[in-house]
Order: sequence, then structure tokens, then C-alpha cells
Amino acid sequence: MAAAEPRSTPLPAVRTVPATAPFGWLARGAADFRAHPLPSAFYGVSFALMGWLVYEVFEYATAYLSAVVTGFFLVGPFLATGLYALSRRRERGEPAWLAPTLDAWRPNVGAIGVFALVLAVILLVWARASLIVFALFYTSGMPSVEGFLGQVLSTDNLEFLLAYACVGGFFATLVFAIGVVSVPMMLDRDVDGVVAVLTSLRAFGANLPAMAVWGAIIVAATAAGFALAFVGLIVAAPLIGHATWHAYRALVSPPLS
Repeated sequence: MAAAEPRSTPLPAVRTVPATAPFGWLARGAADFRAHPLPSAFYGVSFALMGWLVYEVFEYATAYLSAVVTGFFLVGPFLATGLYALSRRRERGEPAWLAPTLDAWRPNVGAIGVFALVLAVILLVWARASLIVFALFYTSGMPSVEGFLGQVLSTDNLEFLLAYACVGGFFATLVFAIGVVSVPMMLDRDVDGVVAVLTSLRAFGANLPAMAVWGAIIVAATAAGFALAFVGLIVAAPLIGHATWHAYRALVSPPLS
């Protein structure tokens, strides 16, 4: 008797949500934060400390500092895994303990690990692209951090800002599209990275207005966290992480029983 052919894993159905849905995700994320403030704040403090560490290491290398700081947007979907786990524990009525969320990725470590590697590669490519843009516009030497921030606020170098925003926007949109529900899905279900990424792309494509609003909220909240000397990330990072879990719940249909 011939061996049976392996069945392909069906992609889960995705839902279409209104453009205002992200505000509901944000409200539910805030409720999660209020329900377990200390474990959530632990992750927020971790994000803030990472920001301070990056600043201290690259304080005198503006191009690298800009690339790594903006890279937060690219690796954020993976770094917030513990926050997704906290929201799932609350959803299930389980105690909001920090310890079980620290290695929440372990049951599906292969898929999440490969996705994290993909994000790391994209971050490295973005860092190189960022340096190239700086080199093209600052031919006589890189500016200091203070000088660069002054130019950003005064728009003295509008061509550079536009070029940097276009290149960075491409990488940010790519990661946003493949990661909007990928990591929460791999945490919640025994699926591989291909299924998770394809599902994320389908959810993104089916909800472009909502994705535009959600992306703008993420950028605004994270930028505010940066602007407040990274201290704002103590609140912004958990808020966005918890809300992302609810975005996954809203966008991806539950598995068939």
C-alpha cells in the first residue's frame, strides 16, 4: 500500500475589521496593563534600558545610533513575546505571573527562532542601508547627535529626511506586514513560520485602512517613548505589546475544533 501523502497545513481564515478597530485593541491592551502592572512594567523597563544602552554605546556615532534606535520598530514583534504571553494568561484566567512568560517562546522555539533570525537579518540590512543614506548626504563627515536632532527639528536637510523616511518606511512596512500577527500566532498555536507569515500578510492585505491606523499608533507611541528619553517606553512598549495580542485575536479566526 502506498504511503499516504502528508496533508498541507491549511491557512487560518482572517477577518476584516473596521479602520477604527486599533483603538479597541489599544483599550484592551491598556486594560491588560492595568490588570498586571508589575509584570508588564518589567518588560517596559527592559525596553527603556535597551534604549539607554544603545544610546550610551553609539552616542558618538549618529548613523549607527539612528539605525539601531529605529531598528526597535523592526525587532519589536519578537521582543514583545512576553507581553503577548501575559495577555494570553489573563485571557485564560491564569495568574499574571512574570516567570512563565520569560520563556513563553519555548514550546514553539523553532518557528519563533527562525522568525527572530529573519528579523535580525532585516535589521542588519536596514542598518547598512541607513549608513549608505547618511554617507550620501553627509559627505564631509557625520553630524553629532545634537546637530542631527537640530536638523531634524528644523528640517534644514529636507532631502535627507525624505530619503531616510522612504528607505526606513520600506523596511518598516515589510516587517509590519509579515509580523502584525506572526509571533502571537506562533505563540498561541503550533504553526511554523511560513504559515504565520502568510497569515500575517493576508490579514495585512485584507485590512489596509485598519493597518494604516494601527501602524500610525505604533509609530506615535514608540516615538513618544523615545522622545521622553526612553522612559516613555516603560508605558508605550507594554501598551503596544498587549494591544498586539488583541489585534491577533481580532484578525485571525480561531482554529477549528
